[in-house]
Amino acid sequence: MSDFVLSAPQGANKKKRIVGRGSSSGRGTTAGKGNKGQQSRSGGKTYVGFEGGQMPLYRRIAHRGFSNYPFKKEYSVVNVSLLEEKYSDGESVNKETLVAKGLISKVDSLVKILGTGDLTKKLTVDVDKVSASAKAKIEKAGGSVKEASETKAN
Repeated sequence: MSDFVLSAPQGANKKKRIVGRGSSSGRGTTAGKGNKGQQSRSGGKTYVGFEGGQMPLYRRIAHRGFSNYPFKKEYSVVNVSLLEEKYSDGESVNKETLVAKGLISKVDSLVKILGTGDLTKKLTVDVDKVSASAKAKIEKAGGSVKEASETKAN
């Protein structure tokens, strides 16, 4: 019967440390916070980037210029060789069909057709952008190209 006595391993259960409860507790007076200073005070916090009163780095460095990052556009790229592989003759290439065939992940992403590979099928292409070489290949195969920038005025 003594085989089933369960006990926690040594050191697993520790007594909770209670601070600031008188000098005889061993953690009285300053309660482990050292002597005086900002960290010992209630509500004594500093903000991110605080350098002890020295002029912080983010204020020492000049902030000038312009970044285009918030306005940049990322295009999902599809090559002509993939259109040759996935589409049959006479089909229409647009965002919905590209998503359905697994060439792009989302309908609301911007799409650009690039000219790598050959095209023999007649396709109607209606996407955001088409490179000059891709346009030439599509039109040479008897297809037509309609870019989104032509349909809506910028």
